[in-house]
Amino acid sequence: MKSLLIGTLCLLALGMAGSLRAESGDIRMSTTTSTDNSGLLRAILPVFERKYGVKVQVIPVGTGKALKLAENGDVDLTLVHARAAEDAFVAAGHGVNRHDVMYNDFVIVGPPEDPAGIRGTKDVVDAMRRLKQSGARFVSRGDDSGTHKMERSYWKLLGADPTGPAYLSAGQGMGEVLTMSASLRAYTLTDRATYAAYRSRTGLDILVEGDPRMFNPYGIIAVNPKKYPGVNYRGAMTLIDWITSAEGQKLIADFKVEGAQMFFPSAGK
Repeated sequence: MKSLLIGTLCLLALGMAGSLRAESGDIRMSTTTSTDNSGLLRAILPVFERKYGVKVQVIPVGTGKALKLAENGDVDLTLVHARAAEDAFVAAGHGVNRHDVMYNDFVIVGPPEDPAGIRGTKDVVDAMRRLKQSGARFVSRGDDSGTHKMERSYWKLLGADPTGPAYLSAGQGMGEVLTMSASLRAYTLTDRATYAAYRSRTGLDILVEGDPRMFNPYGIIAVNPKKYPGVNYRGAMTLIDWITSAEGQKLIADFKVEGAQMFFPSAGK
């Protein structure tokens, strides 16, 4: 009787677990290409998936497109890096429960010979001015990503129009833009993590870094279930709670490329 009771309880527990998984379902997350190109999500999400018995479908696009997918209810949550756009997204009622997740920074990279002479510049706007005046080639994401939004903010501060034969708008992800910049011996603005993942294959150098205006925070937002009742809100919040927990934050801190930490936890700070 005791063995039968234990067996019955085990079967009930397994049934409840299976029911929970079936109810929660897989999780769809749109995100910026930097979290994908850097390898971060491939390093940390399997831990979450094993723990909760679900799969996370990652859709890496520029931040603008990632937020649009969330706005349309095509995903359950989004992980992006454009704070003003994130706040507007939540204010418009498209998303709820935004949380800080992590941060790193932007850098300007280019050919080691540095024809524009910007190496060591600590003022990013001054560096952009020198690039413009020198006529050096610059490859822009051109895709309304968080990186592209940040680049446009620098041109706006400079009061300059970035168009011209030396300015190339790629409409591509960060990895593709770094590869293109290497091929053309051009400059570009990139997040540090994706640059580190591509450094050995591009040969580009970091030439400008350290300006506080190059700070790059990431936030995670659940799609509003009142707007889209069919989204997996429970799964989205489970992932948000996990990635902002001590376990998720430690995994982010432990992620390294060539021995260097790429992202710095910021949940609750």
